[in-house]
Amino acid sequence: MAFETYVISWNVTKRCSLRCEHCYLDASYLTGDKTDEFSLEECNKLIDQMAEINPQACLILTGGEPLLRPDIFGIASYATEKGFMVVMGSGGNLIDDSIAKRLKDSGVKGVGVSIDSLDPAVHDSFRGVPGAFAKTMSGIESLKRVGLDFQIQTSVSTRNINEIPALVDFANEQGAVAFNLFFLVCTGRGEEVTDISPEQYEETLKFLYQIHGKYPGMMVRAKCAPHFKRVAYQCDPDSPLLKGYVGGCRAGTNYCRISPEGEVTPCPYMPTKTGNVRTENFADIWKGSPLFAGLRQPQYNGKCEDCEFKLLCGGCRARALAESGDSMGEDSWCVYQPEKGKKKVINIATEIQFDLDQENGEEEGQGKDGPQWSADAEERLKKIPFFARPIAKRGMVDYAEKNGIDLITPELMDKVREQFSSSFGKRFKKE
Repeated sequence: MAFETYVISWNVTKRCSLRCEHCYLDASYLTGDKTDEFSLEECNKLIDQMAEINPQACLILTGGEPLLRPDIFGIASYATEKGFMVVMGSGGNLIDDSIAKRLKDSGVKGVGVSIDSLDPAVHDSFRGVPGAFAKTMSGIESLKRVGLDFQIQTSVSTRNINEIPALVDFANEQGAVAFNLFFLVCTGRGEEVTDISPEQYEETLKFLYQIHGKYPGMMVRAKCAPHFKRVAYQCDPDSPLLKGYVGGCRAGTNYCRISPEGEVTPCPYMPTKTGNVRTENFADIWKGSPLFAGLRQPQYNGKCEDCEFKLLCGGCRARALAESGDSMGEDSWCVYQPEKGKKKVINIATEIQFDLDQENGEEEGQGKDGPQWSADAEERLKKIPFFARPIAKRGMVDYAEKNGIDLITPELMDKVREQFSSSFGKRFKKE
């Protein structure tokens, strides 16, 4: 089975404009050492190597704070030219109208902005810099003015867990295209952060499932939480959230991370190094890493091995590694107790895989019912990251069916996107 890179998270710098208490990278504040950063020429060479695996992957430029690199716009432009869908992870506090416009002009498709509390004092404390909330909100307004999509990112902790419903509402009111709730993995400075309990984790996942679909135009997603798929199945075995999603932790399978020094790891929260792109070709690391090979054919230990949901969920491999030193160990955040007997594992996996096959067939224009997709539209759809593709597809199909359209084309996709963006613009137009 071939494994492509659907998402690559690239820490292009260790310098940061914030001092977040949970930072997995242990980033340096403003004046940190940048001697290990890649030059623009080295960045472009690395992008060429990434393109050998999948030039249509989603490339996340993050840090630290990527906007502290003056050449970040050149990096984004080159990756865009190669075909990558480029997005950025930012604290948001350095964004103004000029930077927002340059990001859009360089091909960046969206920016993930961090908001951890609606109480500015709490947010500023979590992010380690006074006034961070106000500056980040100003950055969001700049993104709106230039028409650049943004996501609200929130890291859940004991201090903000009761705010999550309000934060989701807030993200929707602001016009975010997605609300991403990140669940802490205790690495880097995050080892010192007071974590939520496994029971709170489970209840939060159930809440996220219950509100899914409540916000048209905004996705609500759980990050670093493969258990969400198990929760979705328990709530509804036919849940549309299971359509188009591959089971298990994505670390090392369709996702990886590159550090500022060039180290390749399965994800940002797994420090285990599997190669360095300064001395090895990225494609060779991706294809030949024994660590990645093990993650792609996992042999779980402990409770995860006995769980009937292991092919659908599999637990967080980074959390297992951080807690036990075993990347194949059980994820102690999971409160589910497996049922005895493994026959159900095969049944669940077969059922979900069958649904995935049906979904993939429909995406290729092979569905017997509903509108068909032109070849160009199919290619456009494939450029959307796998995690967002099913939702984008359903939106296009719904629009076509409501308007009596039999064939979905790139022109129709552009029209729907333009109308969607216009509706957001009207919501935020100044009186």
